[in-house]
Amino acid sequence: MIDHGLPFDPSQLPSPCFVLDEQKLIDNLKLLKQIRDEAGIKILCALKGYAMWSTFPLLRQYLDGATASSLHEAMLCHEEMGIPAHLCAPVYMDDEFQAISSISSHITFNSVSQFDRFGKAAMKKGLKIALRINPEYSEVATELYNPCVPGSRLGVTIGEMPDKLPEGVTGLHFHSLCEQNADTLVRTLEAVEKKFGNYLTRISWLNIGGGHHFTRKDYDVALFVRAIMEFRQKYDLEIIAEPGEAVGWQTGWLVSTVQDIVTANGISTAMLDTSFAAHMPDCLEMPYKPAVPGEAAQPTKHAYRFGGHTCLAGDFMGPFYFEHPIEPGDKVVFDDMIHYTMVKTNTFNGVKLPAITILKQDGILKIIKEFGYEDYKGRLS
Repeated sequence: MIDHGLPFDPSQLPSPCFVLDEQKLIDNLKLLKQIRDEAGIKILCALKGYAMWSTFPLLRQYLDGATASSLHEAMLCHEEMGIPAHLCAPVYMDDEFQAISSISSHITFNSVSQFDRFGKAAMKKGLKIALRINPEYSEVATELYNPCVPGSRLGVTIGEMPDKLPEGVTGLHFHSLCEQNADTLVRTLEAVEKKFGNYLTRISWLNIGGGHHFTRKDYDVALFVRAIMEFRQKYDLEIIAEPGEAVGWQTGWLVSTVQDIVTANGISTAMLDTSFAAHMPDCLEMPYKPAVPGEAAQPTKHAYRFGGHTCLAGDFMGPFYFEHPIEPGDKVVFDDMIHYTMVKTNTFNGVKLPAITILKQDGILKIIKEFGYEDYKGRLS
């Protein structure tokens, strides 16, 4: 049995199961509000990174709203936050634009041609309109997550910008960070200013996107506040940030159960009732090895891969090391599995989606949602 050292008993939960720590979420939100107030900006929750709507009443106490990248995200903001969304999508569709623009307050167009197509309709709705720009500068190492790779489909480069902003465009929007500190933002702002400085004097608001690792312990809050205040005052702009990961950062876990031990060529794999491919896809996409509470600090003779329960050959991670052997029935817990995990789950192979639970401030575990066959069937026809 693994000694997880967690503030709850995993054996008391359905498996697999996401567990959100309410207090950790509140701590993140308090810090985000502090940054918002000190820098004099608006902070939105990017629903693409965190969309656990049962906690939206908490988010509304600390943040200014949410940013949506689709009609369904905008509907979720409208229905569960009770406020219009800020829209930023790579492309909008004719059959959705009427609905999406009716429940939003701001809209970012990814290209001038998208503005030409939908701009007048957005102006009739009274939306505040921005163009997404591509500063062609990013320090994101993984190309899959880098919106500024050569030939990127995301944002307008300076070479494609019109000499004059289209009538009705009052803002600009860039997003080129991913899990980065304030020093990266400073250098990015310098790149934006160098290429788009003459446009900054013609707008009233600037959205600096997400990827700001605000709630990471080593994040330089003072540098962010200083840089943003200087930039905001220099150009007399309203500044908007839209973190997703920073909202759910280090706020919870994914609980799973060992079902079998398979050994081949001297490698032991603990087969789980969860899946990296279906439930933790970022682990394979980034890729990264998630932390497991109770894992040994140093390599031991008890080494295991953890195998997901889909038929994808690469649905595994490892090795992980433990002080004692792992056996079927043992609980395995993956740390920091709330942001960009819950929103990416899928039902490949018909696998059951993890349940969703909140560890309340008083220590009570509250099961919010369990999933079954109908959730799988409902996605198909």
